[in-house]
Amino acid sequence: MGAIPAQRETVSRASDAPAPGGVGAETRALLPGSPISPGSARTLVRNALTEWAASGLPGTEHLSARLVDDAVVAVSELVTNAVVHAGTDLELTCRLEDTGALLVEVLDHHPSRAPRDGEVEAPYETPEYGRGLRLVSRLAESWGVTYRTGAKTVWARLPAEDPVAAKVDIEAYAEERALERGLRVAEILAPEPQRAERERDWLNRGALSFLAEASDLLAGQLDENLVAALAGQLIVPRLADWCAVWLEDEVAGRWGYPRSGEAGGWAVEGAPGTGPRLARVWHGSENLIEELRQALEKEPPLPADDHRTGPVAYPWPGEALGARGVRGTALAYRLIAGGRPLGTLVIGRADLVRFPDEVTGLVEDLARRVALAIGAARQYARQATISRVLQRGLLPGAVAEIPGVASALVYEPCDKGGPSGDFYDLFPAGDGRWCFAIGDVQGKGPEAAVVIGIARPWLRLLAREGYRVADVLDRLNQLLLDDATEAADAAARALVGPVPVAPGDGPQTRFLSLLYGELTPFDGGIRCTLASAGHPLPLLLGAGGEVHTAAHPQTLLGVVEDATYTSETFELRSGDTLLCVTDGVTERRSGTRQFDDGDGLATALAGCTGLNAELIAERIRRLVHEFSGRPPEDDLALLVLQAE
Repeated sequence: MGAIPAQRETVSRASDAPAPGGVGAETRALLPGSPISPGSARTLVRNALTEWAASGLPGTEHLSARLVDDAVVAVSELVTNAVVHAGTDLELTCRLEDTGALLVEVLDHHPSRAPRDGEVEAPYETPEYGRGLRLVSRLAESWGVTYRTGAKTVWARLPAEDPVAAKVDIEAYAEERALERGLRVAEILAPEPQRAERERDWLNRGALSFLAEASDLLAGQLDENLVAALAGQLIVPRLADWCAVWLEDEVAGRWGYPRSGEAGGWAVEGAPGTGPRLARVWHGSENLIEELRQALEKEPPLPADDHRTGPVAYPWPGEALGARGVRGTALAYRLIAGGRPLGTLVIGRADLVRFPDEVTGLVEDLARRVALAIGAARQYARQATISRVLQRGLLPGAVAEIPGVASALVYEPCDKGGPSGDFYDLFPAGDGRWCFAIGDVQGKGPEAAVVIGIARPWLRLLAREGYRVADVLDRLNQLLLDDATEAADAAARALVGPVPVAPGDGPQTRFLSLLYGELTPFDGGIRCTLASAGHPLPLLLGAGGEVHTAAHPQTLLGVVEDATYTSETFELRSGDTLLCVTDGVTERRSGTRQFDDGDGLATALAGCTGLNAELIAERIRRLVHEFSGRPPEDDLALLVLQAE
C-alpha cells in the first residue's frame, strides 16, 4: 500500500469523498475507545444495512451481500485502528448514497496520531493492523484522512459495483480477496494477536504502577483468604484467563508432602501429607469456575525442595475449560516469604503455546508481593490468637454471683488484636465476703498484660488471706515498686524485644489505677468497703434518683513508695446502685469535650433511675458510644452492682 491519502481542512465537513448522488440513509453512533468497540461497530453496521434493505430506501436496491461484508470489514478495521492508536471516544458514521455506494467514517479526538499503514514494523511486533488498512484500500473506491481542529476522521467509500470486476483474472483475484478478507475476520475474532499488542503496550507503560497499586492493596489485608481472592482479581483477565491459589501449612510445606520428583513433580492420589488447600479459583467466565476448581483439586501442585519462586509448567486442565480451552499453557509460582513456603500461584491462558517473558516476569514480581501479604496476614493471625489466649488468662472465666446483689458488666477493648490495659474481677474471698476490682494499666499491649498478670492474682491472694481493702492497696503498691516491676519489664522485653533506655534509667514503672472493694451481705442490705487509687470515682445512685460519689481520690499505684491508702464504708439498700467505670468512659471525647464534663456521667446515671443492673450498663454503654461519631479510642469497662 502506498502513502496514506490525507486532506487537511478546517471546515466542518468530515470527508472529501466524492458524492455523485444524494444520501439515501444514514446511521451514527458514539463508541468508547475500548476493545469492545470494533465488535459493536460491526454489529451496528450490519444491522443498519439489513434494516435499510428491508425498508426499500433509495439506493438499497444496489446493496448486496458482498457490499455488506466489505462494509463490515472496513468499519471493523477503521474502528480497531482508532481504538489502538488514538484511544479516545469515537464517532462512527455510515451513509448510503442513492447510487448504492457506502461511505463510512470514524472520527477520533487524537489528530496528531495518523493511522498506521503497516509499511514499517518493529522486529518485536507482528504486523497486524497494516494488513487491514491495505484491505480497506483494496475494497474501497477511495479512502483517506481528514484533519480538523481537535479531531481526525478516517473515511472510506465503498462502491456498489465490485471494483475488481474489470480485471482479467477476476476469479483468481476474487479468491485472493476472499482469503484476505477471511484472514482479517479471523484476526478480528481471535483474541490473542490484539491482546498481545495491547499487552505489550500496557506492560511498557503501566506495569510499575500496577505493581505499586497491587502492593498497597495486598499489604492492607489481614486475612490470607482475602489475599488469595485479591490475587485472582488482579491477574484475571489482565495477565491470564484463569488463576488459582493454593495455601499450605508452613510446617506441612516443609516436610508434609512427597519429595519433588515423585509422580513427575505433582501430587498423586494416596501421597502422604494433607496437601495444600485450594483457597481461590478465578476465571474470566464465572460459569467455568466450579468445573475448573474440581479439575484443579485433583492435581494440587507439589512444592520443590529448592523453594524457587520462578515459574514452572503446570498440567493444563483442558476438559474443565470448554471447547475453546482444550489447549493452553499454565504456569505455577511458589509463594515464599521469609524462607517459608506458604502456597502456590497458578495462572493459565487458552490458545497460547508460551507466555511472553514480560508477563511471566511481572507475575513473578506480583507473586512475591502476594507471598509477603500472606505471610503478614498469618503473622497477624498468630499474634491475634496469642492475644486472645492471653486476654482470656488475664480476665476471670466467670463473674461471681453475690447473694442479694445483681451485677452487670461491659468490657470493650479498643484493640481487638492485642491485650487491653483495662481489667476487672469479681470473686468470693471467704468468710461471707465478695471482692470486686476494676483497673487500668498505663499503656497497652504486652507490657500492660504483664502488670495485669501480676496485679490480679495478688489481689485475689491478699483478699483470701484476710487483708482488708486499704491493706491490699498498700501491699500491691509496694509490689509494683519492687521486683515485680523488673519482672514486668523483663517479660515485656521477651515479648516485644528490647526497648531503648536512656543512660541511667532503670526499669520503667508501671502505673496502675485501681478501684477495689469488698461486699458483705447483711440483713436488709449490702455493706460495701472500697478505695480508689487514681481511678475515676465510683457513683452511687439511690432508689430515689439522687447521685453522689462513693469514694475520695488517692494516688495511683506504683508511683509513691510510702503511700498509705484508706478506705470508705457505706451500705447499699434495696434499689441502690453502684457504678464503677474506667477512663474510657469518663474521657470519651467529642471534639474538645469529654463525656464526664459538667458531671456528664452522673447526669447519665440519674437518668437510669428505676432500671435494673443490666439495663443501666447497656444504657451507659450506648450513651458513651453515641457521644461521638468516631469509634472509641480507648478501652471501655464498666461494672454495675445493684442491691436487690
